[in-house]
Amino acid sequence: MSDMSHTGLPKDVGIAANFRLLQDVDVRLSVEVGGTNLKLRELLALGESSVIELDRYANELLDVLVNGTLIGRGEVVTVGDRFGIRITELADQTPPGATPL
Repeated sequence: MSDMSHTGLPKDVGIAANFRLLQDVDVRLSVEVGGTNLKLRELLALGESSVIELDRYANELLDVLVNGTLIGRGEVVTVGDRFGIRITELADQTPPGATPL
């Protein structure tokens, strides 16, 4: 297989150029604390003081997602008077069936 693209440039140069074009695309980063399943009657019975137990332990790392895709895990920190997340592990970025580098 050739290491050259259809433009005659090495493939890694073409990939780098395409990546530069994408660097300013907005993505949504979110942190998932946990979840649970409820019956509709339980959901309808919730009020302002209701407490819902989630499926994650308090000392577990939280999932960090970009546009709904898991990219890693981390722990909650405070940044001034706001929440933040310290990334402690990154998800394996190797596509299924591919060989890791």
